[in-house]
Amino acid sequence: MPNAWIIDVLNDLRVFAEQNGLPGLADQLDDTVIVAASELAAQANSRRDGSLEYASKSRGSYTAAAAGDNA
Repeated sequence: MPNAWIIDVLNDLRVFAEQNGLPGLADQLDDTVIVAASELAAQANSRRDGSLEYASKSRGSYTAAAAGDNA
């Protein structure tokens, strides 16, 4: 997944927010990680087979897709 580094950056920001008493921002960044992983997975699927195929809407699928391609 090209550009998967953005997931790491967003996770770093989320951890910073949690550690510095910014729970609302941490929650928002958690949601942002899910959106980013979904869109990156959709781009990767589009490049692979020429069609736009969206990932499952479950949070676990987004995390697995991001972690699997970013490891």
